[in-house]
Amino acid sequence: MRDTSGRSVANEIAKRTTKPVELVSIQDYSGTLQATAEAAKIATKMVQDASMAEREPILFSDLVVGTECGGSDACSGLSANPAVGYVSDAIAEKGGTSILAETTELIGAEHLLADRAKNEHVVKRVYEVIEAMENRAFGMGVDIRTGNPSPGNKKGGLTTLEEKSLGAAAKAGTSRLNELVNYAEKPTEKGLVWMDTPGHDIEQLTGMTAGGAQLVLFTSGRGTPTGSPIAPVIKIATNTAMFETMNDNMDVNAGTIIEGKETIEEMGERLMAEIASVASGKRTKAEILKQHDFGIWRIGPTF
Repeated sequence: MRDTSGRSVANEIAKRTTKPVELVSIQDYSGTLQATAEAAKIATKMVQDASMAEREPILFSDLVVGTECGGSDACSGLSANPAVGYVSDAIAEKGGTSILAETTELIGAEHLLADRAKNEHVVKRVYEVIEAMENRAFGMGVDIRTGNPSPGNKKGGLTTLEEKSLGAAAKAGTSRLNELVNYAEKPTEKGLVWMDTPGHDIEQLTGMTAGGAQLVLFTSGRGTPTGSPIAPVIKIATNTAMFETMNDNMDVNAGTIIEGKETIEEMGERLMAEIASVASGKRTKAEILKQHDFGIWRIGPTF
């Protein structure tokens, strides 16, 4: 039987990183209060050590960027998602890695991604993960194809799962699909990589960051405020009305594409500049607001 204790998990993490790893157990420190005090001491030292680190210039080829959409609307597939697709292509061209997630929200568009697969192995994986995701839903008495779009998506103007999936797939741009990895698995290929994740926003973020994503581009038409405690999340509004209403939470307004003020390419270049700024230390709105959402896809099927 595999050891799943906290210590074994900490040891496995330590094997895979050069960063400091510490474990504080309530049982080892005689209860919550003493454990909390010990954790505070350790965290203080970690912050002090981190403050001594010096910034070093890196290339886009060193970046792993996650992509995600949450609270999609009728504008998602026309503005923010295609702009993210432009960025995905640009990062791939520069030798970096772009992660496409949300298997549930690619159902109905999987054949388009399979047509761009690097080889037959990746093609096979595309259809396998789609079938497996649907079968998990069927096992719970749920049909994803009839249960989507969600009520919020419908209020935003989406009408069918296929429409939603085509919009979600737009984040993948036009690059070749080089690999399909499991949830939280680190890609071995660069360029465009698909990670098999559920549609739940927070679980997606955790999976992509566990797989090495250093920042995430997150598009929203309904105003999802989700962030991550691990990596900065750049929130991109798909329409100007929502951007103005939720300016506290949104970093970039892609609604200018809908209004004809910017092209997809121009917005894509603006997002590339935003990535460079955030990678250089600029804080995102989610970071400023301490939107530290965290969840792991492990207790049971979520979609």
